[in-house]
Amino acid sequence: MTPEALQPTRFIDSDHPAIRAFAAERAGQGDDTARAVNLYYAVRDHVPYSLGSFHIEPDQLAASATLTAKSAYCVPKAILLAAVARASGIPARVGFADVRNHVTSPRIAALMDDDIFHWHAYTALWLNDRWVKATPAFDATLCARNNMGTLEFDGQTDSIFHPFDLSGRKTMEYVAFLGEFDDMPYDAFALAMHKHHGRLLKALDAERATAKRAASRSAT
Repeated sequence: MTPEALQPTRFIDSDHPAIRAFAAERAGQGDDTARAVNLYYAVRDHVPYSLGSFHIEPDQLAASATLTAKSAYCVPKAILLAAVARASGIPARVGFADVRNHVTSPRIAALMDDDIFHWHAYTALWLNDRWVKATPAFDATLCARNNMGTLEFDGQTDSIFHPFDLSGRKTMEYVAFLGEFDDMPYDAFALAMHKHHGRLLKALDAERATAKRAASRSAT
């Protein structure tokens, strides 16, 4: 564990007042493990998951921005968990891996070049003198809607993916771990997103722009 895993950074802005307040309210009592588990569930279900929110705008990837977002995808939610953990005195990093998701919607699949989601994110937490992985991406409501069990975390065992849904259908598998970092390695991440998910980014950006124009017209 390095000292940097406890310090606020550009993206893991654990010194932000809203992050500190959320951590103080939701961490609860007990040792680091108990408080890390509480924070995991708090982040998992506080911000709903949506791949439709996929973006790479740096200002919106900061933990403090995600805390107030209507929805977020795996990367900003992992950053948020790292931030509230650090705000609670628990060392944390953000980790990335390439994964294959077998339950991608046809709409999203049509916008991807292959079946790999590059730079899927999780949070690494320093508990009991070792790093333990936790993935707060999929909230309980989303899991119920998609016939998936919720991903649980006990602070002792890595909790990184749903291998099967409730019907036994394969859902996700890890293809390659890319590393764990004391802050979001934004330049490398953005380059990979443009390379591997450029069409998806453009399509979702266009959808959000259209929705924003429609909302603006209806408000006038």
